[in-house]
Amino acid sequence: MVKKFAVIVAAGSGTRMGKPIPKQYLLLNDKPVLLHTLNTFLNAYSDIEIILVVSEEHISTAEAIAQSAFDATRIKITTGGDTRFHSVKNGLMHVEDESIVFVHDGVRCLVTAKLIVRCYEEALANGNAIPAIKAVDSMRVETHHGNVIIDRDKVHIIQTPQTFKSSILKAAFNQPYDEAFTDEATVAEMMGEKINLIEGETNNIKITQAIDLVIAEKILETSS
Repeated sequence: MVKKFAVIVAAGSGTRMGKPIPKQYLLLNDKPVLLHTLNTFLNAYSDIEIILVVSEEHISTAEAIAQSAFDATRIKITTGGDTRFHSVKNGLMHVEDESIVFVHDGVRCLVTAKLIVRCYEEALANGNAIPAIKAVDSMRVETHHGNVIIDRDKVHIIQTPQTFKSSILKAAFNQPYDEAFTDEATVAEMMGEKINLIEGETNNIKITQAIDLVIAEKILETSS
């Protein structure tokens, strides 16, 4: 079986949450948001190794959380950079060749092992796997002449873990930084990689605002 690495990006400051500590360290059902994420990846595959990317000022907090995880021996901590691109690039420095790499937002704490497995299998077969869900609301886009309606059936809301063969992802991150790089798919696409969308999960939400924690708690209650 091919080696697996998960680069968990948790270096953000989380200012939109309005809390004194970043959102990945807030409690969800008495456990840090980040711990939920780590344990799901550790349980998805017994051979997966996690590279946890955090800000330098929160290394001690991240270390304490990692030590309480299901299997702390499979977690390595490194520091992030000025942007998501640079944080992921720092994490990729610890990835061996000939592997499948998951890049995941640390605050997407409701990701399931089922989705992780599907991402792995699709990336193995097609080079990459980007989970996405269809938009359910009406969508409009701004133009030079105002805003216009667009076909929501053609709009995909992108999630993580964005999953790649390591040779593809590491080559893509050797490019110079570009402000257009909003996620790993954009970086790989710039290198000519065809992006393979797969079905994501509605519950795979990103904790961004205080209400998201309330929603996440309710989802955990109903799924337990």
